[in-house]
Amino acid sequence: MLRHVAAGIDGSPEGLAAAHWAAREAMRRGTALRLVHAWEWQPRPAPSVPADMSQRSWAEDMLAQTSDSMRAAHFGLQIITHSVADAPVGALLAAAEEADLLVLGSRGISGVAGFLTGSVSQRVVARSPRPVVLVRAGECTADEHFSAVDGISPDEIPETPYREVVLGLDTARPCDELIEFAFDAARRRATPLRVVHAFSGPPAYAAIGRLAPENGPELLAEHERAVVATLRPWGEKFPEVAVTETVTEGRAAGELIHASAGAALLVVGRRVRETRLGTHLGSVAHAVLHHAPCPVAVVPHA
Repeated sequence: MLRHVAAGIDGSPEGLAAAHWAAREAMRRGTALRLVHAWEWQPRPAPSVPADMSQRSWAEDMLAQTSDSMRAAHFGLQIITHSVADAPVGALLAAAEEADLLVLGSRGISGVAGFLTGSVSQRVVARSPRPVVLVRAGECTADEHFSAVDGISPDEIPETPYREVVLGLDTARPCDELIEFAFDAARRRATPLRVVHAFSGPPAYAAIGRLAPENGPELLAEHERAVVATLRPWGEKFPEVAVTETVTEGRAAGELIHASAGAALLVVGRRVRETRLGTHLGSVAHAVLHHAPCPVAVVPHA
């Protein structure tokens, strides 16, 4: 199969936003777009299915309409459609196996509160072997770019600069897949990469929210050196990407949510591990998926 970016769609506004984001990403990568819809037979079809149509017919019609919309908005993009009668989680995980990247939609709680992730999205993100991007309903091209002069849409001026890409970095367990994904995303957008690393202060002072006076500066400097050392080989591999580092004492999730305001994309990792209860998303990824205002890429790593 051709290299492609996959998008899971279901006829909802958030699914359409995911499809458009995936289409733009496919154009940036020079790959095809694959639209995937999974449906299960139900004795009582969903209200969105017209009374005079079968679930299969509605699914095929919805895919065709979405595909036509993508072609009209993204000239020259190669589009593949795939409808499968299967449980959504299993179908989307299978689609992720074959894709470079999987994109899913998520209902926005509000303009600033981020995502409302359903059980399907959370289960797919927690188990996907490939990176997954969550996109809010209503997300559009303009949200990825800085405002153009006189309010002109970025669609009309393609060279309008992208907003920055933000990476959450844990220097104790740095991951090549995660760092490379973020650098590559910044390179494709010709935009800076902002790397955020948050660490906890000494236990005796963590409860009152400040650094210990006798070792605070030394501890901060140590973490700053670790961030610089971790990023050095990636800066050499991606010399065109301007990098800024933010190293601070605090909770990683809160710092990333704050940094993601006004960003084009937030990139976080998901440690691949099994627990007694199955796969685990991780507290930082879980928090940013619910509260970050921009699209979030979750990259699995060992």
